[in-house]
Amino acid sequence: MPRNSDFITRLKSQKTVWAAGAYDAMSAKLIEQAKFDAVMTSGFGVSASHLGLPDAELYTMTENLNVTRNVTNVVDIPVIADIDTGYGNAINVMRTVREFENAGLSAVILEDQLAPKRCPICVGGVEVISLEEGVAKIEAAVAARRDPNMAIIARTDVVDADEAIRRGKAYVKAGADIIQPISKCFNSIDGLKAMREGCGVPLSLQVLGWLEKELSPEEIESVAGLAVFALTPLMTAAQALQDNLKVLAEKRSTTDLPHRRMDHNEFIDFIGFTEVEQLQLKYLPNA
Repeated sequence: MPRNSDFITRLKSQKTVWAAGAYDAMSAKLIEQAKFDAVMTSGFGVSASHLGLPDAELYTMTENLNVTRNVTNVVDIPVIADIDTGYGNAINVMRTVREFENAGLSAVILEDQLAPKRCPICVGGVEVISLEEGVAKIEAAVAARRDPNMAIIARTDVVDADEAIRRGKAYVKAGADIIQPISKCFNSIDGLKAMREGCGVPLSLQVLGWLEKELSPEEIESVAGLAVFALTPLMTAAQALQDNLKVLAEKRSTTDLPHRRMDHNEFIDFIGFTEVEQLQLKYLPNA
């Protein structure tokens, strides 16, 4: 799908965009190869992959931007960026949105946690900013974008359902295109439907926790404009590497690895060596 206009139209009309979470450019290429509609750069994944550290906003805006720019450079499908809290106040948010828009993003996800953020799926609770500050940050994000087709996804990290809906309504009024609750806020499809109806726009859902275990794709599509398997690629890669490396270290042999490796020729074709070789033959006479 074209990167922006068709993408935002599909989001708003709730023709659910299915995406997976990338943690680097190679994982993004694999997500595109698998025929997902879009790719999301996961802050959880970026922090784990590039810093080897937990998702606690320990990386900077520019570190996150560099990963995201690498992703947009290698895929043709829409890219959604997790921009955490926007890395500061409303004025910081404006610069963040412009920088990520310039990197070719189709959407950004901005949350209402107190900076520096904490990952709500990994801790007992998180602190959120006031509703007034949250609204101002959404308004600043909307004012900063130059392309109105770049979607602003407003995430609220409150866990009280009524407050989540109240904030969602306010963020939509401030200009957010769709709303993202955290998985801890609701425990049933009925709660998600209430938020979808209350906010008047489709939801953005991270398919993890109870949503991953209990909801069917059809139930997710009944409320979501965007549905993302945010952590499945990262956790898949981590488990496969851990298992294979353990056996490799013990046996000093690749003959009995528990997980199949991609064939060498398949990988060099996937990563682009064939194309580079063609360019070398064309532009480097002595190649």
